[in-house]
Amino acid sequence: MCSAFSYHSFLNCHLCMFLFLDARVRGWFLLDSYLPTFFLTGAYLLCIWLGNKFMKNRPPFSLRPHLIVYNLGITLLSFYMLIELILATWEGGYNLQCQNLHSAGEADIRVAKVLWWYYFSKVIEFMDTIFFVLRKKSSQITFLHVYHHATMFNIWWCVLNWIPCGQSFFGPTLNSFIHVLMYSYYGLSVIPSMRKYLWWKKYLTQAQLIQFLLTIVHTLSAAVKPCGFPLGCLMFQSSYMATLVILFINFYIKTYRKAPSRTAVKETPVTTEIKNGFHKDYFAAANGLQNNKKAQ
Repeated sequence: MCSAFSYHSFLNCHLCMFLFLDARVRGWFLLDSYLPTFFLTGAYLLCIWLGNKFMKNRPPFSLRPHLIVYNLGITLLSFYMLIELILATWEGGYNLQCQNLHSAGEADIRVAKVLWWYYFSKVIEFMDTIFFVLRKKSSQITFLHVYHHATMFNIWWCVLNWIPCGQSFFGPTLNSFIHVLMYSYYGLSVIPSMRKYLWWKKYLTQAQLIQFLLTIVHTLSAAVKPCGFPLGCLMFQSSYMATLVILFINFYIKTYRKAPSRTAVKETPVTTEIKNGFHKDYFAAANGLQNNKKAQ
């Protein structure tokens, strides 16, 4: 009796949850069922585990041409999403402080289409980790790295199904801008002759943290002065971004705030852990390419 009740309660909850999906995105690729997103995430985690085992006794791959093409592709996609989100929200007269889900008409559909590409880009970015595995950069596959990749893909499936426009536009707009900077840097850093011109990498860490904080402020602004955007979604997004801020601040303190001892300064070459103010863990967090000439 109890098991039957539990089963029916679960089924009713599941059906009720899916009754409130946004009708405007029905039929869009990967959105009508959660199973593809779930299994792709599982395959991602499995590839990390099996890949590390497979590469354990094998030499690392260079993959320089693949990395150039991959990073260029992500840069162009991010640039497209950035421009299209700016144009779509401008067309719809979006309110920066709080924007609901239905008042902008066709502009809302345009925003949703861009956010679908944003969601889909998260499964493409699983390749960041796969490249780390194949290049035997296992030290860069940290908890922050895997947590960020796996959760973002799943969270944005939910966003596209329930809140595919309105207030949801802000975070992806900022993130697309950051990704234009990041992936263009990572792509250029693969080319040895370009490395001396990449003076701006030390600013990427600060930009990432500022992005998270601005997204939290923007999200909570809709709770201070509501406009009809679901409050529960605002609270969840703020909480998730707070976890990224905590993890990123932990990385930032480890990288910039802990002064090395005199012995460590004498014994540790500058190029092994920190280069131009940039700790190796950042690349694990932001999924880029470490400037390691020996691996190239």
